[in-house]
Parts: sequence; structure tokens; C-alpha cells
Amino acid sequence: MTRAELIVFLRQHRLAVQASVSPTGAPQAAVVGFAVSDDLEFIFDTDVSSRKIPNLRANEKIALVIGWDEECTVQVDGVADEPKGEELSRIQKIYFDCFPDGPSRLAWPGITYIRVRPTWIRYSDFREGTRQIVEWRADDLRSKIAHGLRQAKQGQLLDGEAVFGDLLRPANLL
Repeated sequence: MTRAELIVFLRQHRLAVQASVSPTGAPQAAVVGFAVSDDLEFIFDTDVSSRKIPNLRANEKIALVIGWDEECTVQVDGVADEPKGEELSRIQKIYFDCFPDGPSRLAWPGITYIRVRPTWIRYSDFREGTRQIVEWRADDLRSKIAHGLRQAKQGQLLDGEAVFGDLLRPANLL
């Protein structure tokens, strides 16, 4: 499983279970429609009256589970925020490309957008004959992407393999 294959897998799914913790320590989970950027940012919209918003405003840590069908899943631990200004416009475009009905929700009072930046990702495939588990950690996700983006801006990007190296070929854990 390469990083590119991970993004393809994620984009084949529209729903995730997100989990957060309330200010009193109680667990909370909800199904959300999500989009994923090329930089592995997960984006979803929600109403500020939902339980997840006060949870995430008090504690930015979040978990997502995607693709529970066919014995293949992606688990994500990350940090959530509510972008504003140009960043909000940028992530809304990503979200609206995935959910064409999204702009109609802009008229809803209290609509907000959450961005999740992963600190850990685990892909698990438990199907007969294809069993594999692959993990990416925060240092790999951040440093190699940032390095690759810097090279791309400087015109030094030849191909993804040359820039992202091990990030594209994480260790198989099984």
C-alpha cells in the first residue's frame, strides 16, 4: 500500500465514523461525510450544535475510521481545527468537489468545517490472500510532504517516488 493507493482507497469512501471526547471525558462518535485532500487532510462539515464541536474545541484530538466494509479499514488519529479565511475557502473547495450539495448547506445557521490533520494512519486489509497492515506516523506524514512541496515549488520535483521515498512505501507490519 503506497500513499497514492491510500488516497485512492479513501476517495472510494464518503463516510467515516469520527470519535472525540466530551469535556467531561465521555466518548462520542458520529458518522460524517468526509473529503480528503492530496495532503491527507480530512474535511467534514457539521452544525455547531452537534456534540462534536464543543468536544473538539475543548480537545482537538480526534479519531476516524473509514471503509469498514469488505474487511478493509483505515484508522486515523489526528488533530482537528476549524480553518478560517483563505484556508476555509481552500478546504471548502475540496469538500464541495466531493459533495456537490455542500454549498447549499452554507445557508444553514451554524454550519462549520472541520479539518483533521493526521498524526497516525493505519490501513488494514484482512481479506483472505491479501492480508496486510500498513502504518504511517506523524513525522513521515509531515516532514516528507513538506520536503516534497518545497522541492516542487523550486522546480526540483521529478517524480513522487524520488521525493517521498519511504512515505510512498511504508513498512508492511505483517
